[in-house]
Amino acid sequence: MTIAIVGAGLGGLALARVLHVNGMDSVVYEREPSRAARGQGGMLDIHSGQRALREAGLIDGFHAIARGEGQDMRLLQPDGTLLLQEDTPDDAPLARPEVDRADLRDLLLDSLPEGTVRWGHAFTSADNGLLRFADGGSAPYDLLVGADGARSRVRPLLTDARPAHIGQNVVEVGIPDIDRTHPDLAAMVGRGNYWVLGNGISLAAQRNGDGRVRIGVSFYNTGEDWFATSGIPFDDPAAARARLIELLPGWDARFTALIAACDDTVVPRSIAMLPVGLTWPSAPDVTLVGDAAHLMPPTGEGANMALLDGALLGLALAAHPDDFPAAVKEYEREMFERTDAIGRQCARIHDMLMAPDAAQRMLAFFQPG
Repeated sequence: MTIAIVGAGLGGLALARVLHVNGMDSVVYEREPSRAARGQGGMLDIHSGQRALREAGLIDGFHAIARGEGQDMRLLQPDGTLLLQEDTPDDAPLARPEVDRADLRDLLLDSLPEGTVRWGHAFTSADNGLLRFADGGSAPYDLLVGADGARSRVRPLLTDARPAHIGQNVVEVGIPDIDRTHPDLAAMVGRGNYWVLGNGISLAAQRNGDGRVRIGVSFYNTGEDWFATSGIPFDDPAAARARLIELLPGWDARFTALIAACDDTVVPRSIAMLPVGLTWPSAPDVTLVGDAAHLMPPTGEGANMALLDGALLGLALAAHPDDFPAAVKEYEREMFERTDAIGRQCARIHDMLMAPDAAQRMLAFFQPG
């Protein structure tokens, strides 16, 4: 019985690892040519996903790469008013530690038998138990798992649902080696997450494990074509930084100094999501995990849900090794219920961020009562 996983992201790798721990083989097909083909993004807040790492036998390895200080948080208004500061004691439990996505992915990759991941296999289609790839190759499967993210090519085998823009556009910038190059800004941002919430705009700065501070400036209530009319010249980094600062009128000079200190990496990101509560009729030979199944607003849950999806599907398959359809149904029942609740929570948080009084709403969220 051949289990084919399309996509070597966190969900697909967690599935492959839990299957391996339970004595079952799988093959992961990834379109990228190698694990180092591109950057893997910034830090992740891993909380509920820790269960998946325990099931995978990797929790000690996770603790070795996790940053407890990444749980620190500062929340401010554009005029510089500090609304909330939470500093984590050094001996605090690792309830919501931050971890570099690339480090977590490497932990999962290194835990798999050699040859489990087949690099350079860009999936194009599947039918009648046969996968087809862009290079003309093919491979058999008894169960196909789409772990191929927001723009999943496997998803159309189960549903016509497509991600839709949610009125948020992000410009991503960053400051490398901030402790050495800008120690004053490093002290201001702190060790973890730094949020500035204004009227329809937010700035989120996050300390990464490699010393880089990753900064996302989000513009809410904006259309899918907003970048074309924003006046941000992405092909001219210095001018792009200057335009970003222009788009923050009245913001405290400390915040615009963060933008001015960034390097020449300026990346536009248009944010989309799948319908909350998306389901599909169970198929005996295809299912989905992670963003392919339930793409959510970026509020700290996507990676956790992907890890849980992979682990729980792996456990269901291990419990029904001779009945993949039953395992898929069991997994999907739980996944639909779990991700519906989390998806609604993420949508509520996104609505708070879209509101004119976003800072006060988020303060009440973090400090209820």
